[in-house]
This record gives sequence, structure tokens and C-alpha cells, in this order.
Amino acid sequence: MNKYRTHNCSELTEKEVNQNVYLSGWLHRKRDHGNLLFIDLRDHYGMTQCVIENNNNFFPVLEKSKPESVLKIIGKVVKRSSGTENKDLITGKIEILIESVEVLSDAKELPMPVFGEQDYPEDIRLKYRFLDLRREEMHKNMILRSKIISFIRFEMLKLGFLEYQTPILTSSSPEGARDFLVPSRLNPGKFYALPQAPQQFKQLIMVSGFDKYFQIAPCFRDEDARADRSPGEFYQLDLEMSFVEQEDVFKIVEKLMVNLFKQFSSKKILHEKFLRIPYEESMKKYGTDKPDLRNPLIIQEVTDLFKRDDVKFDIFKKLVKSGSIVRAIITKNTKDQPRSFFDNIDKWAKEQGASGLAYFTLEKDKEIKGKGPVGKFFGEDSLKELMKNCNVEIGDSVFLACGKKREIEKILSLARDKIAQDLDIINKDQFAFCWIVDYPMYEFDENSKKIIFSHNPFSMPQGNIKELNFDKPLDIKAYQYDIVCNGIELSSGAIRNHIPELMYKLFSIAGYSEKEVNEKFSGMINAFNYGAPPHGGIAPGIDRIIMLLAGKENIREVTLFPMNQNAQDLMMQAPSEINESQLKELGIKKDIKKN
Repeated sequence: MNKYRTHNCSELTEKEVNQNVYLSGWLHRKRDHGNLLFIDLRDHYGMTQCVIENNNNFFPVLEKSKPESVLKIIGKVVKRSSGTENKDLITGKIEILIESVEVLSDAKELPMPVFGEQDYPEDIRLKYRFLDLRREEMHKNMILRSKIISFIRFEMLKLGFLEYQTPILTSSSPEGARDFLVPSRLNPGKFYALPQAPQQFKQLIMVSGFDKYFQIAPCFRDEDARADRSPGEFYQLDLEMSFVEQEDVFKIVEKLMVNLFKQFSSKKILHEKFLRIPYEESMKKYGTDKPDLRNPLIIQEVTDLFKRDDVKFDIFKKLVKSGSIVRAIITKNTKDQPRSFFDNIDKWAKEQGASGLAYFTLEKDKEIKGKGPVGKFFGEDSLKELMKNCNVEIGDSVFLACGKKREIEKILSLARDKIAQDLDIINKDQFAFCWIVDYPMYEFDENSKKIIFSHNPFSMPQGNIKELNFDKPLDIKAYQYDIVCNGIELSSGAIRNHIPELMYKLFSIAGYSEKEVNEKFSGMINAFNYGAPPHGGIAPGIDRIIMLLAGKENIREVTLFPMNQNAQDLMMQAPSEINESQLKELGIKKDIKKN
């Protein structure tokens, strides 16, 4: 007991009837019944109804108090009259008969309501985030976040990992995104970088002789915002292990994720031993390396069908002759869908920048034929071949796309999700995890016309190192993997390259000289020359995990103080101008050209 409260706002029950109590909290809402004034008092823990009679000297005080003012209430616990109980509240069978009130803090007129869960413009919500966080749903999200992080930390310790903290001020390195740079006052003209990830440090921890490391690590990337990614900063479960192979990492992460998702959700985990899907297979079957496996639709290769003489769909046949491919999405038993369903999918595809999606439905009268705009171009024998090769049945529909491989993958990946949503065939009561494995070490960048790393440059290539064919780098696969859940990439990871000579060679293929490697990765490459264990790890995104468990589609709903889409903190007004004296001290001169 202290001077502010004897109980919190979720504690009181019929057991405390006739007790005198102190409660403190926010004025959530009030209801004036003339001779009686009811208020709901809210704190972190819950809500308690309080009532004051109009002959009480403090009645005018509460009448004037605005919502979200902070009050201290002294009163007696009384039982609510029959029929007025609130079954949704722990305190719903009692109320506080107010004796006195102290206003601890007055609230101004609110720019947005706290009572209720109605949507409000995001810029208002972010500017007044402290009010937004008082809303019940947001408050619960942040409590969930805290509990999840605590659970993860406890589980990692149980699994034999130790927690270490890595530096925030470090050197700039190419991690795939832009660095946030910090000028050094003591070293004029030089800059620190905020870590995009503790990549080099966690590998150095392994080289230092520690066996299992983890950290709830803050990461900083100067990149654009998305629904599943906040600009500026985010948190990840960073972990690394020595003397491990790929499957060892998988076992640890699967155990953690299964325990975590069972603890905080009642949804079914579709595969507790997560599926391993090779990258090339994933791109072919789903059009993406982050497939939503709750979606039963599979993309089928049907290019050879358009080489048949009894297929007269000339537009596609000409494109196939010039090197294009054709892939299809089969929707089961959709013969009764209205024409508008198919036309809307075609229209949607055109809005995505594609030429559209051709479609037809298989039907059988005397013979098998295609019903729909392009069905007439297919002979019966060609349709039978389609049925045999792609598990198509009478009553199923076929959506077709033709073009270059990357174009087809992109549009059919989106179409797969769109069609499944329109048909409502995604089971939203499931978590479907998988590993995407066997990533190519390199890819050809069409813009620069150069070979670049496809993912993490520190990955170990697969196969016998001495027998690798460096003359065909695009054929080299890496011990690199992504963990995906419900179409959301939670993390990339890899078994690391710990051999300096091999690292120089792999970087040289991507256009880095030995000097550049030494400059950019001096700490790590130097350490590898003094005995480095084989090691590997991963770093699942904390914010994305919480987003999934909270059932949210926007990561800002599970982040305390996020930035907006333009990487601005509207509440703290960051980034902000820096005065000239600070710039002078740092040896920085502003030279910004106005548009």
C-alpha cells in the first residue's frame, strides 16, 4: 500500500465488499445520470467502475474532469445491484462508491479518442503514440511483445546459449541496405555506422571460442518502409553456433519456434518439422521464395503443351518459340464460379502490369473441352494431356501466364495469393513454417550486368571446396537458408565461410579486390587467420514474429514507437535540424541543394 493505491484496477472482487480502498488511474469514460455520475477508472491492469452521488463535494470535480485525466479515488467497495454486473470485467460485480477525488494530472482535449478501437489516421496515431498505446488493443500488443521476448530469452538459455551484447557504433559494411552513419568528433572526416546486423561481431564471438551466442539485437537500416518492415530500426533474435551443420541450426530454431507459437497461440502448426524446400523448387511451384503454404494452389509448368499442333493459341505459341515459358494455376472445382470472378482476376493481373491471365474451365459433355475465352484453342487430346500432367479434373479452371521466367514468377506468385483470397481457401487458423534451402551463391544483376551475391556474402558454398567450378559461379549453391511462416520471411541464415582464401576467391567473383575485402571486413578476415571454427547461425525478426502471433498485418501495430513511411518519428520530431555549432564541432558543412 502507498498513498496512490491499495489495489490496482483489476483486483477488486466481491471479497473486498465494504473495504475502503485507494485507486489511481486514467479517467477512461464517464456517464452522467443526473444525480449519479459513473466513471470507468483504468490503469495498466484493467478497469473499475466508480460512482459518485451529486451531493458529494467532489461531484463538480469529476464533472469538469476530461477523459484521460489522472485521478486518485478513495472510496468503499460495494456490490453492484442485480442486472448491472459486467461479465466482461474481472471487477464487474463490484463498484467503488466514491468518497473523495484527487486530480493528479489534468488532460487537455484529446486529439484522438482512447475509448473504443476505431481506426484513426496513422499520422495522428504516431504523433500521439502515448495516447494510441493507451488503447486496449495496442496496450495488449505491447504486453504480448514483452512476454514473447522474455520467453525467447528464457528458451535460448535453456538451449545452452549465452547472451552477449555487440557494439552499436561500428564500421560501414555492405549488408544489402544503406547504413545510418554517425560522424566521429575525435576523428574528423570519419564516420561510424550503426549495425545493419551484428553479422561480423557474432562470427567473431565464435572465433573467440564461445560456443553458442544469442542477442535480442537492435538493427539499423536506412531503407523504405513496408507493412512487414519498419524503416530505421528493428529487433532480431541473433544467434550463432560453432561446430554445426545446417540441420543443427534448423533443429534449434524449430524447437524454439514450435514452443513459442504453442505458448502464445492456439492456432495449429501445420508441420512441426518444418518442410525443406529448395529455392528453385519454391520459385517454380509458388513463384516466390517466401511461399504461404496455407494456400493449396500450386503453379504448374505447361510450356510443352503449347508446342502441340492441336493447340491453336497462337499468341502464346509464338512467344514460346521466341523463348518464353507458360505456367498455370489450377483451381479445383470452380466451374460454378460466376464469369465476374474470372474477369476480375484477369483485370487485376493487368493492373499489376501483366498482359492479363488467360483462363478456361474444363467441362465434359460428349467430349472434353475448355469453357471460357481461350478454351476453344485447345483440342481434346491436349486437354487430356493437361489433365494427366497437372492433375486437372472436369470442373477445374486453368489460369495461364506467358512470358520471361522472372515476369511469370512475379505475376503468378501474386495471382496465387489473389485467387486464394477471392476463393477464401487459406486456412487462417494455421501457422505454416518452412525452410527455403539451396540458394544460389550468386545471381546475375540485369541492371549492372554483373555477377553479385544473391544473399549473404559470408555463406559457405556447398560441395567439396577443392572441386568447386569457379568458372561457372551461377551454378554454385550455398549453405544458405530462409525461414518463412505464412508467406512472411522471418529471417535469412547460413553456415558461414570461415576460410580466408576461399572468401577472397568468392568475393573476387563479385568484383571485390583482396584490398577491398581487407578494408571492409578487416576485423573478421584477420581473425579467420588465427583459427576459426566452422560456424553458422540465423537471426529471426522479433517484430515479424510478434506480428504473426498478434494476428496483425502491419508491423507498426506491435512496435512501441515506430517511424512513419518516410522514416520520421512524428512524436519526437526526428530527424531534426542540427545547429551550426554542433556541425562545426563535427567538422561537417551542410550543402543541400533545394529542388
